Amino acid sequence: MDRPESTSSPAALEAAIAAQRFGLGEADLGRVGPDPRRWLAAQIGPAGPQVGAGLARGVDGLRAWRDLVHERRAMRRAGGEPEPQSGPAPAERRLREIVQGDVRARLATAAATTQPFNERLALFWANHFTVSLAKGTTRGLVGAFEREAIRPHIAGSFEDLLKAAVHHGAMLRYLDNDNSAGPGSRIVQRLALAAERRGSGAPRLTGLNENLAREVLELHTLGASGGGQAYGGWGDYGQHDVTEFARVLTGWRLPLRALDDGTLDDARGRFDPAWHDPGTKTVLGQRYAAGPQALDQVLHALATHRSTAHFVSMKLARHFVADEPPPALVARLAARWQASGGDLPTLYRTLLEAPEAWQPQPTKLKTPEEFALGTLRLLGAGQRAFARLPDAGIAAMGQRVQAAPSPAGWPDTAADWLGPDAVWKRVEWATRVAAFAGRQTDARVLAQASLGARLQPETLRQIDRAADGPQALALLLMAPEFQRR
Repeated sequence: MDRPESTSSPAALEAAIAAQRFGLGEADLGRVGPDPRRWLAAQIGPAGPQVGAGLARGVDGLRAWRDLVHERRAMRRAGGEPEPQSGPAPAERRLREIVQGDVRARLATAAATTQPFNERLALFWANHFTVSLAKGTTRGLVGAFEREAIRPHIAGSFEDLLKAAVHHGAMLRYLDNDNSAGPGSRIVQRLALAAERRGSGAPRLTGLNENLAREVLELHTLGASGGGQAYGGWGDYGQHDVTEFARVLTGWRLPLRALDDGTLDDARGRFDPAWHDPGTKTVLGQRYAAGPQALDQVLHALATHRSTAHFVSMKLARHFVADEPPPALVARLAARWQASGGDLPTLYRTLLEAPEAWQPQPTKLKTPEEFALGTLRLLGAGQRAFARLPDAGIAAMGQRVQAAPSPAGWPDTAADWLGPDAVWKRVEWATRVAAFAGRQTDARVLAQASLGARLQPETLRQIDRAADGPQALALLLMAPEFQRR
């Protein structure tokens, strides 16, 4: 392997920045090669297949959830739950296997990849378009959503990525679009008429659910209404636009009953005209005729909107450069976005060319998932790290993999991960890992090979003075140079 010229040369420092800030960490910076920027640029492309055999498709996850719903209903009718000694019922067991397999696949792929910049981009976009296990109806779908909607599109246009995410059944179910019906739709009218004939009052299904419309506008495209003035302004929309966009989205669904006719071969949403609100809709001043075509028309307008260019460019710069990204960098990214039509490889190359992205001082704190992945890559742990615990214990540090607490995803700033309890959980995790691996490794060698020019003399002295191998490794893992990127 090619190695940087010396641990103090500019190339050596850029190798360390490339590995830690843009990648997921390397056990040996020699893997970066003599031209770190070229190493990163060569990784731009669609995300490759994930590690793991028999990973479930979205339609398989939906079927497993449907079976669990039926299983629970049957148990309730029978008047009880399975005996504790018998373990989970078959459908629950199958769904658990899918979820654990998805978590293992995500982490094992990132831990072993030779294209860590590419994999970090996939993780960034999966968090931007969050679908979370925190909501039960997405169990079995989150990993498939990442494989089917996110990973194939990270090197295309933002518009294609946005459309793939919004159309996927996991997103439709996560943000309740399955239960959103136009107030004037045929299904609402039919149910209202049936309720009137029975004399039972208004039907349960009566109208719009605005969750998906609101989150696409606020989290995925334009940003929060009225926010972002420091970066050029975004979020110029109002409640009327949310409601009208929700009307556009009515009819886009992936209900469980779609499995029953045998024609469902993927987890993309289907348009059901009976649920769609009739009439023209007006979103951001643009009129859209009723029908399935309106959704892609609105998504095109959002993907090419100036506010989207600024907001998403800010998030990209915040992830890779600083919690408060330089406004000039955000402006350059947004300008290239608009000039290229939202071409994502153009944005990535602009980021790699930015002097702000190569400042020596590491300002970004690794999230628990990033910290764990960097540790496992440092130790060359491979798939065996996930044999007992699918998430390698990351949840114990406060970040449950694929289960963000809200549609906003996991936070991306140091302030969110630096509380005393959060730091103590990192220490405990690092101590457990070091107790297991510390006697088989030389932390001094690892520190020099993995941190290179970023390794501080004081850190190396502390490692040298450690009482034993486990303590030395724990000190390396908790060193500021390893915790920050």
